[in-house]
Amino acid sequence: MPAIADRNSSPFKGMPAAKSCEVVGSNGCYTPQKRRLRSDTAAVKESPVSTPMKLKSPRRRLISSPSSPANQIKEDLSGKPVKKCWNPRDVEQMSAVKEALHVSTAPSTVVCRENEQKKVLDFCKTCVKQEKAGSLYVCGCPGTGKSLSMDKVKQQVIDWATMEGLQPPEILAMNCTSLSNTSVIFSKILGMHQSKKKITGSTSPLQHLQNLYSNKQAPSGSKMTLIIADELDYLITRDRAVLHDLFMLTTFPFSRCILIGIANSIDLADRFLPRLQSLNCKPMVVTFRAYSKDQILSILQERLLVLPYIVFHQQALELCARKVAAASGDMRKALSVCRSAVEILEAELRESASNLSLESVEGEFISPQTPQENSTVRIDHMALALSKTFRSPIVDTIQSLPQHQQIILCSAVKYFRGGKKDTTIGELNKSYIDICKSALIPPVGILEFSSMCRVLNDQGLFKLGQSRDDKFKRVTLKVDEADISFALQGVRLFRNCLQ
Repeated sequence: MPAIADRNSSPFKGMPAAKSCEVVGSNGCYTPQKRRLRSDTAAVKESPVSTPMKLKSPRRRLISSPSSPANQIKEDLSGKPVKKCWNPRDVEQMSAVKEALHVSTAPSTVVCRENEQKKVLDFCKTCVKQEKAGSLYVCGCPGTGKSLSMDKVKQQVIDWATMEGLQPPEILAMNCTSLSNTSVIFSKILGMHQSKKKITGSTSPLQHLQNLYSNKQAPSGSKMTLIIADELDYLITRDRAVLHDLFMLTTFPFSRCILIGIANSIDLADRFLPRLQSLNCKPMVVTFRAYSKDQILSILQERLLVLPYIVFHQQALELCARKVAAASGDMRKALSVCRSAVEILEAELRESASNLSLESVEGEFISPQTPQENSTVRIDHMALALSKTFRSPIVDTIQSLPQHQQIILCSAVKYFRGGKKDTTIGELNKSYIDICKSALIPPVGILEFSSMCRVLNDQGLFKLGQSRDDKFKRVTLKVDEADISFALQGVRLFRNCLQ
């Protein structure tokens, strides 16, 4: 029988670590204790055994810890920080949101344009490495990231040349709309080469450049000149001489000029520079396509990452991206719509707070545990902002229809999403009845349903075929699905059906 330890002695003193030990309780009974490792006995010997300490549960220990997540930024299961809801009444937060969504605010990274940037960068690398002149034309619809991408490429060329031990090119970036005269562009280019020399005589700046690039005056290894001319179509004159002479500068034997022209016209090179094609000097063309819905959504989310709080409902951003992509794919328009939605929320809160004391709401923090419905930009705010930007007669017509006719349109959208282009009134009636049942709305009869389809046909929203029996008349949707979704997104019933 092992020795009995008193209160002031270690229960493990002189005992093998592998054997169990017993402690005398207050009632004289022996209380067996769990086995301990030999490495733990040294720590036990140093301090006398006292009454066992009551350990806290893991949850209580986590909460009481000064470094617990309750006192830090919360994180989700993936390790990413969970953003808090913002306070739209906070002037600084509102200003930060508007600045992040402003067109003039350049993001740190340009997303969804990696392929286009790589083409332009590879072109510039080839010209700098081979010390060879060249021309490139960047085209695309407004708001597709052309100018922003060229700003990034400009810095990437300098960083690459420095890393490769090459001389970085001298860069001349200009917006052609700021030129007082179209021919001033040649004076600016000549100033890059002869910044300290004063041009004298009757020779024009263009002739100076032509002479400079025709003769081998520059020593080998001298810097190349990268010219980025934005809004290039501003240089189109009646005789097209300025635009033609500008691109011809890259064709001279000793030219060290790399020209990148930016404009919206996709066929500018074909229409205004036919002689370049005949001389086999047609510039390389890089086209920036209009942004898709997913790209617009990614760019908006990238812009909002700099904010430490949630500003928009996800569905509101998706609605904005879908509508802008269907209309034009203009990213500047999407940013403008988002700013307008924020301002609508701001006006709504200002109106609701007119009867409340300002002192009770200023500085109020909205915690993520108690989110308020009016703390973020909802889908109805975004729908109102979009309606102000993309107001169309079709949207007004759909929004003014009676409820059952709107349900018929909603059922048509859901039915045709399967890939079908038309159906019969009888089949469409089944889809209509399903939506009515899910919304607990009594459906109308087949005769009244057929009559409402004829009304929608008269409104130009449906196209009905010919048949003796109304049930077998073919129905085709004549308006865009996006217009119907946009017009009905403000009503929860249709918003749930269309998702």
